[in-house]
Amino acid sequence: MPRRIPAELARRIRLVALDVDGVLTDNGVYIGETAGGEAVELKRFDIVDGLGVKMLRSAGLTVALISGRESPASSIRARELGIECFQDAGARKLPALRNLIERYGVAWDEVAFVADDLADLPALHRVGLPVAVANAVPEVKAAARWQTTRTGGNGAVREFAEALLKARGEWSRLVDEYRRAREEDLHED
Repeated sequence: MPRRIPAELARRIRLVALDVDGVLTDNGVYIGETAGGEAVELKRFDIVDGLGVKMLRSAGLTVALISGRESPASSIRARELGIECFQDAGARKLPALRNLIERYGVAWDEVAFVADDLADLPALHRVGLPVAVANAVPEVKAAARWQTTRTGGNGAVREFAEALLKARGEWSRLVDEYRRAREEDLHED
């Protein structure tokens, strides 16, 4: 598996779809209930992945979450990141991808999908840049053209975002823009 994403392939990508459980999270789901009996579900998201998503969006790429499990936590995280979230309890991800492709006028080979488990295989076999996180199942790794060294929920999405943007020749510019937007005006009068 190549350590770098080929520049030609990276420049072709216009849409990045991310699985949620096992990619943006470590696959852990914390389930409980309030004193009043209301169900509560929590997930742990790595904050550096969120910045990776924001950097992809700063580069003009469309980013969306596609999950095979319905969860309010996933919807909340998508809202925080300013991206769409598609959830299908039957783990059918191709209809959501098809919807995005049609809506944004992109082709299948202009899509990257970051994945970890069997429900992701149909999408991985259709997209131009199938990506597996380090702890993905063997079948997903075999379908991937690129693989992270980080595990899902532990910076894998950030690693992918950085690799994609470096291959496109955009990472340094985006980091400079990010830094400049957060600097204080330090010049003296």
